[in-house]
Amino acid sequence: MALSHPQGRPQGRPRILVTRKLPDAVEARLQRDYDATLNPADSVFDGDRLVTESAGHDGILLCSTEKLPATVIEKLPAEVRIAATFSVGHDHIDLAASKARGLTVTNTPDVLTDATADIAFLLLLAAARRAYEGERTIREDRWGRWSPTTMLGVHVTGKRLAILGMGRIGRAVAQRARGFEMEIHYSNRSRLAPELEQGAIFHDDPEDLLTVADFLSINCPSTRETHHFLNAERIARMPDGAVVVNTARGNIVHDDSLISALKSGKLAAAGLDVFENEPAIHPGYRDLPNCFLLPHIGSATLETRHAMGFRALDNLDAFFAGKPPRDRLA
Repeated sequence: MALSHPQGRPQGRPRILVTRKLPDAVEARLQRDYDATLNPADSVFDGDRLVTESAGHDGILLCSTEKLPATVIEKLPAEVRIAATFSVGHDHIDLAASKARGLTVTNTPDVLTDATADIAFLLLLAAARRAYEGERTIREDRWGRWSPTTMLGVHVTGKRLAILGMGRIGRAVAQRARGFEMEIHYSNRSRLAPELEQGAIFHDDPEDLLTVADFLSINCPSTRETHHFLNAERIARMPDGAVVVNTARGNIVHDDSLISALKSGKLAAAGLDVFENEPAIHPGYRDLPNCFLLPHIGSATLETRHAMGFRALDNLDAFFAGKPPRDRLA
């Protein structure tokens, strides 16, 4: 698909390749301040296309859907000096290879905390109270006589919420959980200061955290240590009938193990907004009535997507002004 090139390249403005269709307000600022090559059709960029299309550009504004492994970074044209990702996560970019090449990399932290925490609590409530099954009952016209034993879910108020990863989003999830009088437990790379902890109970060992998880909210980054963290052995440590929520990264969960636990009844339910290999998710999830699924929409509010785009542009502005970008990763 053809990209949108400005008519007659203006002199003196940095040239930016934009790999996805971004919100109108973000693209308007891009076109105002940069010589931007847009992607109005939102066509797909693979590694080869990134290398080819970035020729003649000073930087790339990409999303988590575009991958920058070492093999692609090494082939980027010499004039490409910065890659600004429209995301908090940066596991799609090889930071070591970026540093070795001298490619500056930035991300967009802080701006999607509340939107993602809202989705985490939506998933928690929907999974616990069997929202998917209930909605299907209505849509398929199967709602019959009320029964004292029909559609019984898991009570949320007063239960123990275990948060794996107590960064900004994890703390925002905890803030929402306090409104439901939940007892907050967490595991993190380091213990929080008391003013951030706010009475939450710290577990130095994340496996110990699992033993108290009536509800488990996964909010940690994707790393080698967290890859497939939630596997069969660790699920076995959780209380029977627990609920799992994941708004972090899909590869933190071992799909076969989670699906098996949902089928067996070891876990009551799960709410998932992220998946390994998305959008080609494990097909076993699709037919599970006790699994509430969303298509990675944690940051999908207009306000949040504007903030993400403007944060990415702030980083580009700083870089091309000769200043350190606020959110530099490499």
